[in-house]
Amino acid sequence: MERANHSVVSEFILLGLSKSQTLQILFFLGFSMVYAGIVLGNLLVLVTVIFDSRLHTPMYFLLINLSCVDMSLASFATPKMIVDFLRKQKTISWWGCYSQMFFMHLLGGSEMMLLVAMAIDRYVAICKPLHYMTIMSPRVLIWLLLSSYTVGFVHSSSQMAFMLNLPFCGPNVVDSFFCDLPLVIKLACKDTYLLQLLVIADSGLLSLVCFLLLLVSYTVIIYSVRYRAASGLAKAFSTLSAHITVVTLFFAPCIFIYVWPFSRYSVYKILSVFYTIFTPLLNPIIYTVRNQEVKAAMKKIRTRHINSKHTL
Repeated sequence: MERANHSVVSEFILLGLSKSQTLQILFFLGFSMVYAGIVLGNLLVLVTVIFDSRLHTPMYFLLINLSCVDMSLASFATPKMIVDFLRKQKTISWWGCYSQMFFMHLLGGSEMMLLVAMAIDRYVAICKPLHYMTIMSPRVLIWLLLSSYTVGFVHSSSQMAFMLNLPFCGPNVVDSFFCDLPLVIKLACKDTYLLQLLVIADSGLLSLVCFLLLLVSYTVIIYSVRYRAASGLAKAFSTLSAHITVVTLFFAPCIFIYVWPFSRYSVYKILSVFYTIFTPLLNPIIYTVRNQEVKAAMKKIRTRHINSKHTL
């Protein structure tokens, strides 16, 4: 697939988060530690679920997929951003820019649908506990997983279709730390007002629909358990609180960016950092701190590891 012949821009310049040399050094150190935390935290969740047979349930199957998507979402732009803090000229090739946009929308769309799948799982577990394993069968799980990635791929491909024939022949400065579609489209050498509306409508609609589906599902769950015994109600709310926290942290910045796009790029950058970097860091923390089963499994693996070292 070739770009239009009249496009002469072969690379873009990323302005990053700050022009201050001191701040860039601090950002390099800070985000390096954050990225290491993202990778280690999500790998810890993966290892814990894989090696503890008690966690081989539909909920944790979806959770390890969420961890994989979170690590990928944090990796499509963060490593380059960290390296760029040490560079004076922060450039990215046209195809590198295109790849960042594609993977950002692919992973973002997939994560939204995965969160919807996890809400369905919680609904079945809390409202129909006796039929949980029958309803959430391996076939249903695979279908939910494939649906999530398919929606992400279709969403990303539809977004990228707007880019293929756009001419880029003048400005090539992107005021962010990665290539995001609304910012790059503005640099095209033609009137892109309608395209910008389509891009915002596409991403905004997906974010809003998924968020409303999640809101409805959690409302139905809370309504269904309102007359249960205090212990059952407390357990249901404890389970839901982690999911609702993750959903809020992920969707709030996305909805603000794509449903109410800002003209102030400083706000845009802060929100972009939040949902591409801090949400993948917070997700494993939330799901481990608020989940007694995962904490018990981690403790068991740690004890087994210590005992095996003592035996050697």
